[in-house]
Amino acid sequence: TEQRKKEHEEFTDLMASDSAAKELLGFAKNRLNQFYNPKLYKPPAKRELAADDRIAVNLGGGTAPPTPAPAGIAGTGITVLAEVSAHAHQSSNVAPPPPPETFGAYAKKSQMNTGVIAMIDLLIKDLDKEMTEAETDEKLAQADYETLMKDSAAKRLADSKSLSEKESATADLQADLESHKDAKSSATNELAATLKYISSLHAECDWLVQYFDVRKEARASEIDALGKAKAVLSGADYALLQMSSRGSLRGSV
Repeated sequence: TEQRKKEHEEFTDLMASDSAAKELLGFAKNRLNQFYNPKLYKPPAKRELAADDRIAVNLGGGTAPPTPAPAGIAGTGITVLAEVSAHAHQSSNVAPPPPPETFGAYAKKSQMNTGVIAMIDLLIKDLDKEMTEAETDEKLAQADYETLMKDSAAKRLADSKSLSEKESATADLQADLESHKDAKSSATNELAATLKYISSLHAECDWLVQYFDVRKEARASEIDALGKAKAVLSGADYALLQMSSRGSLRGSV
């Protein structure tokens, strides 16, 4: 932006300088044409009279002051050809000098003045060319600048949209991360409880496994003893029945 601003300022200064130079060169050429090419001379526009001057002219008490010759363009610092203007103004009030004694001398001077006018035309042409090139460069630079600004704005918009989307995705991922952390903590606690329960089962099962054979033998012994006791009890009951039967028979006899 600063570079473009500097380029535009340089373009403005160049156009002002070249325009002022063209105006002064045109003024000088017109003054030369006044004496050497009267048909090409363009009289200056009449200056608008001030209020005091108009009153004086209307009352017939005086004439309008002459139009001052320009001595440069204000604000440009260009005062070239000011002397030409002054000299031409003085000459306009004085009869032109007599022609040279010989036609050859007059023709030589006329050719020299024609060469000066041609040089002025060449300078004006160069200034026109420079101004045209400057205008073209300025238009291209401005178009490039506008394109750059447009592309930059589009890129900023795209980057801003992408950043917003990434920030939203980051927030979602952060929420998912917190949820997974909570789930992990819960699963860790559940795993710890499960491991503790498994450990308690191991303690109980290990004891059962360790004394399984002993308890098996003890259980077998208990079963055997119970069987024997049952057999004994069964045998005692039969003996008691036999004794009861014999007592009944004796009582009946």
